[in-house]
Order: sequence, then C-alpha cells, then structure tokens
Amino acid sequence: MDPVRSPLSGVYIIKIISITSNGMEIRNIAIIAHVDHGKTTLTDALMKQNGGFQDEGLSMDSNALEKERGITIYSKNTSIYYKDNKINIVDTPGHADFGSEVERVLRAVDCVLLLVDAVEGPMPQTRFVLKKSLELGLKPIVVINKIDKPASDPERVHDEILELFFELGANEEQANFETVYAIGREGKAFKKLGDASTDLSPLLDVILEKVPQASVDEGGKMSAQVFNLGYDNFLGRMAVARIYSGKIVSGSTIFVKGNIDGQEGIRKGKIVKLFVFEGIARKEVTTANSGDIVLLAGIPDIYIGETLCEDESVEPLPHIAIDEPTLSLNFLVNDSPFAGKEGKFVTSRQIKERLEKELEINVGLKVDFSPDQGPKDGQQKSGPSFFKVYGRGELHIAILLENMRREGFEMQVSQPEVIIKEEKGIKTEPYEELVIDVPMESSGSVIEKIGKRRGIMKDMVEKNGIGRIIFDIPTRGLLGYRGEFIIDTKGEGIMSSRVTGFKEYAGEIKKREYGSMVSMVAGKAVAFSLANLQDRGILYIEHGTEVYEGMVVGNVLKGDELSVNPTKGKQLTNMRASGTDEAITLNPAFVLNIERALEVMNRDEYLEITPKSVRLRKKYLTELDRKKNGSAEKN
Repeated sequence: MDPVRSPLSGVYIIKIISITSNGMEIRNIAIIAHVDHGKTTLTDALMKQNGGFQDEGLSMDSNALEKERGITIYSKNTSIYYKDNKINIVDTPGHADFGSEVERVLRAVDCVLLLVDAVEGPMPQTRFVLKKSLELGLKPIVVINKIDKPASDPERVHDEILELFFELGANEEQANFETVYAIGREGKAFKKLGDASTDLSPLLDVILEKVPQASVDEGGKMSAQVFNLGYDNFLGRMAVARIYSGKIVSGSTIFVKGNIDGQEGIRKGKIVKLFVFEGIARKEVTTANSGDIVLLAGIPDIYIGETLCEDESVEPLPHIAIDEPTLSLNFLVNDSPFAGKEGKFVTSRQIKERLEKELEINVGLKVDFSPDQGPKDGQQKSGPSFFKVYGRGELHIAILLENMRREGFEMQVSQPEVIIKEEKGIKTEPYEELVIDVPMESSGSVIEKIGKRRGIMKDMVEKNGIGRIIFDIPTRGLLGYRGEFIIDTKGEGIMSSRVTGFKEYAGEIKKREYGSMVSMVAGKAVAFSLANLQDRGILYIEHGTEVYEGMVVGNVLKGDELSVNPTKGKQLTNMRASGTDEAITLNPAFVLNIERALEVMNRDEYLEITPKSVRLRKKYLTELDRKKNGSAEKN
C-alpha cells in the first residue's frame, strides 16, 4: 500500500517502541530541520541499515515531483527495527510553504531532534520549528549533519545553535542539549568529532538513552488526538492520531470532540479500519494501545486537533491551531482558443471535485466554492465561473497545479495576490523573515532591490566572502523576486524565508514591472520574426510554437505592452544582395514552467495550464477589448 501523504512541516516523527518485561515502552521523537538539511537522506540511511527497504534503490522521496526537485513534498509513514525496538518514522517536508502545521506534529511527541547543516547553520525554518518545540517544553537532541563537507564548521554551528536556543528563550535544561554529528549520505553518526563509526547506531543509542518514556495509561478511558490527515480512494479521509490513554479497538463506536473556529461540538463516529505502520506499508490491526500512533478510517468529517474519546465524560485535549494561508488566486475553466486540445478534465465540475479531494488532506489549503464570490473576470463580461483558492505560498500553489496538470486537468489561474486583512481599523498583511547567503560582490544590488520592495535589513554577517543578510519583508515584496535574485547573484545566492505573521500594511511597493509582448495573430511562430523580436525583450516561445491572438509570447523591458506578429516570415523576392541572407541566430527562450509564470505574470493576464503546455495570455484577447477594459483591470 502507498504511504499516507500530506503536505506538512519540516518534521519527522520517530516513535520508538521498546518491548520490556513489564510491557510496551513507547518513546516519541520529532526531527525538525530546514529544507535540504538532510532529513530524507538520513531517514533513507536508517531504513537501509535496519531492514526498512526491501529494494536497495528505494527512497522516501518516491513521488515524481520530489525526485525532480530534490525536496520532500508529501508526508510518508514508515518503520524500522533496532535492538528489539520498533521505530516508526513520519517523513515530512522542510520547505516553509509546507510548514504550516509544525505545532500539531510536535504536540504528538516527547522529544525533538534538531537537524542542522554543518555549513549553513540554523536557517529560517530551523528557527521556526525550534521555537515551537521549546514553547511546548520539549528538550532537544541536536544533530549536526553533513560534517564531511569541505566548508563544514561543526564547532561554529554548535555555537550558533546555542545562541539560537538562548535567543528563543530556552531554559537551562533545554539549552544543555546533547549533540550528535552525522554524515547522512554515508549513513554514519558520531557521538564526538573524531570518533570512528560505520553506521547510525550512535544516534539511535542516544535516542534510547535520552528520550523520556511516553506516558502509558492502558487502564484509563480512551483518549486520542488527530494531528495529521491521509486519504484513501476506498476508505476516504483518514486520520493519523496519537493515543494518550486507553486503547482504540477497530469497529468500536467513539465520540469526537472538536473545537474549530471557536465552536465546540461533540458527535459520534465508528472506526471502520485501524492501521499501524510497518516498513513503508501500513498493517491493519484490531487494537492499538496508549502511546501508539495510528491511522484510522471511518469518520469522513474528521479534522486536525479533534479529540477521539471513549465517552462524553473525557475532557477534550488542547486544540491544535493551523496557520492561515497568505496568498489567494482564482482557478477558472480554460476558455482560450486552444482549450480542450490537450486536457482530459476541463469542466468546472471536474476542477471542483479535484479541489474537494485535495482539501481532504491538504489542510494548509482553503477554497471558496461560492460562484458569486467577488467580481467575475474573464474574456467576456459575464466571465467564466471560478473558485478562489488560498495557499501558504507560491510553491504550495505551484505543486498543486503541477499535480493537476499531470493528472490530465486543464485550467487557467489568475495572478497570486497577498491576503490583506483589517484588524481594529488597521490594514495588515503577511510578513516574512528573509535570510540570504550571497557573495559580497552581489550584496549591494540585492540590498537595493529588497529595499525597494519594503524589506528592512535586520542583520548582516560576512564570512569567507559570503554575506548572510537577514531582512523583514512583506510577502508582497517577495512575489516575483526569486527569478531576479538568481540573475543578480549569477546563481550563487541562497534565499529562504518563513512567514512571521501579519503586520501593518507597508504601502505601495515598487517592483521592476515588465511589459508584455502579445501576439496579435494566430499561427506558428517562425525564426525570422523571433530574431527581430528578441532584441526588444525576452521570448517565452521557440521557433515552431503555435500561438493565438492575445497570447503572451515574451516580455519587454520598456513600455507596458507591445503587440507583435511572431508568425511573419521573410518576404521572398528575386533580388539578391550581399549581407541579406546571413544565418538567423536565436537566443535560448525563457521557457515557462508554472513557478516561473506565476512570478512574471501581470494582473491583466491568466496562466493557462494544460498537461503539455504552460502559456500566459491576456484576460481580454483582442487589443480592442483590452483598451475598452484596461482602466477597469488597472483599478
């Protein structure tokens, strides 16, 4: 069976079950880390060394998108055995866009492994998840990973981590943390630098020694809390829950106590199926005891933070809050001239059903299905109906769109917009902490660009020619900047951010606005015309690309909009002259993918997404319609 999948935070949950003469001893651990600090690599090594993988070529990142991007996108449950201990692992993402549910995972554990890169040190997501764990009173074990890198400096990173602990308000016991060093890629761990090691057993031994035993109350009334969701095509929505007391029995009737949006309620439910995790598969069981982490089916409306209990007298557990979305955009039926040519699922009903299915597990996503919500915008005055989708960031939305196109969906979306709120008469917007590592020669242009986008520099440290600069910046200011950042730093910069909350509206933000190069005709683009157009800006299309009127074929550095004819060929005559027939040389096209297009698109454009193509188009395809409706679009 496939592992349960759900976009989560940068956290692994490890549950160690030690069989003793007195019964079952349970310990719960969470590994927290920034994206790309080696969580999945370390987990893969644990699996291979302890019989978790039957096939040597397997990896926890099994999804096609995860393999392509090199990041964890979906949460997966697995297990291994070590010294008569069963270790259940939940492999989850570290990217900030999938990190909105950290607190709910940490509430289900008794200790934290803080995984930190030996070169980069603590990064924004490290800070975020560590702060949450310290607030919950957890005592961490620090794992400094990738100590084999040439530029690694474990001593410096250790000191930075200690400073971070004190900065985040850690008490003396929490700050007196145990440190383990690791090379996840080679599957080695060391209690001290310079020790000899051939595997990860030193890390597992420290876990068994330092992690407190989970409370076991088998005789009490059953009480469990949901901290994650899954989905099965046959069983529907499923819940991952930790049992705090008593035991859960498959087929039993239980009570569900919820506290969503301040509304308390109680309802009955029946557990149809109950699972535990073995390897990367799930194993059906009839009973699970206190301290265990289980997967259960049968309650279709179950939600994060709800308490499962034996009877109505059991007190509900403290509610788990879920961070709110920061961006919104509209999903529409594709109505371009090329609509329906490539997609299998093209109707409003099919898109709605797919979004409803996504909501079953993607708790960071919200969708407004109301057909009359807001003004409709489309090619015609009535406009196609749309669904307003709210997400945690551009990558969060882009992954959903990429999955949908690969499943055969065809749609178009509007430009992402930051969610603006009004609290006590004050206009607020989401802010992010932005951490940039950049060569010092590029730092000036980066600071200038971010300053124009209302970013405020909080700190700057230089080491070995690389500057680490920390900014506080509105999310609006970051939209569309990543592409510029890569160009400004010649690909040598590293940029990461985390949402810090809603703050007062920063006012107008001046960005570098590109004009659009819009096709005025339909047909097939030819090299002769593109060679002339490439001098005016950057092209998104290549020779032979099919275009239609109103399709955006490139951008221009000057002007708002330029109507062009990319299908115009060279006029043929009988006259011949020296220098008129030189070879045509085309620059490589800036081929759009979903993330690139979301960055460069304007308010008066749609992003058309099909299984084979990603195109930008104007909302109003003809130049006459655009002029008629131009003022309305700008307002």
